[in-house]
Amino acid sequence: MRCSLFLLSPVAAFVLAAPTVAAPVSLLPAQPETAQSPARLAPLAADSAWRPRFEAAAAELTAALQSRDEARWVPMLGGAWLAAADRDRVKNLLRDRNSPFLHALFSKGFTHQALFGWSAPASLNADERAAIEAGQEAEALLCWKAGGLGDGPWPATAREADNRPGRPYACARIAYSIRGDTPTWRAFIE
Repeated sequence: MRCSLFLLSPVAAFVLAAPTVAAPVSLLPAQPETAQSPARLAPLAADSAWRPRFEAAAAELTAALQSRDEARWVPMLGGAWLAAADRDRVKNLLRDRNSPFLHALFSKGFTHQALFGWSAPASLNADERAAIEAGQEAEALLCWKAGGLGDGPWPATAREADNRPGRPYACARIAYSIRGDTPTWRAFIE
């Protein structure tokens, strides 16, 4: 017993001598962030430098999805990086009777498509808007709807482009990049 107390005394002395450390202070703001309303969508401007690129991507994606040929649409949705669960989800969207894709892309009526971008804040000046237009990357939403004249309802925000059953339209997000030697794009179906 005497030996064990003797051996423990240096440990106890070290523990008692160690300074007490205060709890770490958070680097995050203490006040909750104010909720912002989601950014509104607007039709992609006809004079946008990005419009021809997105129209070409939209035509390729539409044809690939309408073919229902997995070998055609998988490369556009991520190829080898498309998770098996995401691949199955897209396959189900293309054949499920309650899916907005089934009605929008495979209806006997005329399929309308629309390209949407995010509305730029009114606070942007002309130089800031030109810088966005001249950028090397951009995103747009491609939506399809069957029948009618192609007028509404379309999604008003990206959140509404979620492809839930019962939506009168189906949507995909296209991310386009002109970085590097070859322009590339990839589609996402949420």
